[in-house]
Amino acid sequence: MFSSPSKNIGCVLDRTAARCDIRQRDWRPPPKPRSCELDWGFGLTVDRRGRGQFVCAGDTVLGSRRTLAYGDSIQRGRFRCVSRVRAMRCVNRRNGHGFALSKQFARRF
Repeated sequence: MFSSPSKNIGCVLDRTAARCDIRQRDWRPPPKPRSCELDWGFGLTVDRRGRGQFVCAGDTVLGSRRTLAYGDSIQRGRFRCVSRVRAMRCVNRRNGHGFALSKQFARRF
């Protein structure tokens, strides 16, 4: 687990997925799907297949003491996250799918 320097974004990264949650945001997630019975839209995740998705979970990955400095990156298997002043960007390097998350926006690709 790691956090952005602002501590507003917390992430977890392993060989199966990347996930980042956000504490304060100026954007709104899309409507909560019926399939989500937990908390919705407070972060983004990308796994081995498909585009980044909004998080449906009953936990959080916020609060890590480890900071990923702006300009630095971390990689586990096919997943890589880069901390930037503008956004935290995480990508599945095999298929190019992922997300960018900041206080101003949440983009899935």
